Amino acid sequence: MTTAMEIQPVRVAALYKFARLGGYEALRAPLAAFCCGRGIKGTLLLAHEGINGTVAGNEDAIAALIDHLQAIEGLTGLEIKYSAAAEMPFHRMKVRLKREIVTMGVEDVDPAASAGTYVAPADWNALISHPDTLVIDTRNAYEVSLGTFQGAVDPKTTSFREFPAWVEQHRGELEGRKVAMFCTGGIRCEKATAYVKSLGLKDVFHLKGGILKYLEDVPAEESLWQGECFVFDERVSVSHGLVEGEAELCRACRHPLTVEDRLSPKYAIGVSCPHCFEARSDEDRERYAERHRQVELAQARGGKRHIGN
Repeated sequence: MTTAMEIQPVRVAALYKFARLGGYEALRAPLAAFCCGRGIKGTLLLAHEGINGTVAGNEDAIAALIDHLQAIEGLTGLEIKYSAAAEMPFHRMKVRLKREIVTMGVEDVDPAASAGTYVAPADWNALISHPDTLVIDTRNAYEVSLGTFQGAVDPKTTSFREFPAWVEQHRGELEGRKVAMFCTGGIRCEKATAYVKSLGLKDVFHLKGGILKYLEDVPAEESLWQGECFVFDERVSVSHGLVEGEAELCRACRHPLTVEDRLSPKYAIGVSCPHCFEARSDEDRERYAERHRQVELAQARGGKRHIGN
């Protein structure tokens, strides 16, 4: 059987590792040069707590990068999810230094030492189907809008910084239960479990490899996932088997849009969608329409995706 990876020429690697990464600042320039020299694009974040990012390139280039990263002290055993894209999903390569590789804003949370229990995708259905399990989606509301697991709680956050406050407000609902958390690639829920455990909760679990690994490993006919999974690149979303989904981005507000969203009378390509129509003025929409016209002109001249699209 032909797989999506065989059909699509660009390999995408979503990776992270919580580790005490001393001297991470010195890694920035050599790592950027390594990637740029091999045509790799995407974003890598470096911090004292480890590495996080998503990159894309040809298969040999990505393999070389993974070998290079895992040779760095502390980064052996990277958590990696591979998928494919029909064309390069990023515009440039960026290596950035951050305070945190996933920003929660809480001091002294150390996932490398105190994260929750990993649950393999093959065992996830049994855990979240148990009546004593509280399932929490640790992603932001705009991501959840495209899809989530059956019965999962949506904290309706706009950023991961809001998650600790939500936990504090709902702590009574978490106590005495199994708490199962998940996110796109595993990094946010791993840090979330470390935070929840720091509050004294014991039975805390998270999906190893995140939604991406679940969609890769679990057959659609056995899946408890509903909808598509938002990804942070020009593919917008993926579905079972990590094939590209049907979602598109509103180029006015960057909210992901379902097929139903795009049927709304409030949707105009490049101008507005049901999620931003009421929040934008007619002047805003006129400006977006002109920007979209310029994007279309640039595409017509060069035949390539315009960076402002």
